[in-house]
Amino acid sequence: MTTAMAEQLEAGLAQLEDDPNLRVGVLTGAGGFFCAGQDLGQAVKGQFARTTDRGWFGIIDRPPSKPMVAAIEGFALAGGLEIALACDLVVAAQDAKFGIPEVRNGQVAAARGLTRLPIRLPYHVAAELALTGDPVDAPVMYQHGLLTRMVEPGRAEQEAVTLAQRIANNPPASTAITLGAIRDAAGSLEATAWARQSTALSVYALAGTAEYQEGVSAFLDKRPPNWT
Repeated sequence: MTTAMAEQLEAGLAQLEDDPNLRVGVLTGAGGFFCAGQDLGQAVKGQFARTTDRGWFGIIDRPPSKPMVAAIEGFALAGGLEIALACDLVVAAQDAKFGIPEVRNGQVAAARGLTRLPIRLPYHVAAELALTGDPVDAPVMYQHGLLTRMVEPGRAEQEAVTLAQRIANNPPASTAITLGAIRDAAGSLEATAWARQSTALSVYALAGTAEYQEGVSAFLDKRPPNWT
């Protein structure tokens, strides 16, 4: 994701917030994929997909007050998984893959993935994802409760829209209060962890250390990184 794309997403979420006729947002990707995160070509130049209002990727730091459903086909990796974690419900195709591979490239998942994953998943599952950087198949994520629904390939958006319509049929005031309550309950632990870790994560992610530069350059050059 580029800075321009993050700004476009932020603008779309502002429209969702401002229009009383819009009750639920559905977020999906294009071309059979969800998102693979930050454009590393920009990142190596110190340019990041952050916006002034909603932060990383135009959604992470301040998701909209209305329910959000992620519809995932293909890959949801790195920032793509962090975007999915910012949504309230996640619908994914059976062949979708999830992961936070940043550690492999000398990076850290600084867009709240490291503080949200251990809350949404069993600790040891989250630790394996974060420390190995290996991708995980949708059935595993569904088994551990990260996914709301798992569907046949090509049907994620359709199922997400159906789910969104069911939510939108409910009264808006009670829906808003209910969403606020469950977000607060789920977010209290995350808020504590983020308060402790956000500075260290952000400083490392944005600092452009030698390890970071080597990891990103090796990824872009399609060569093994040299950590010595």
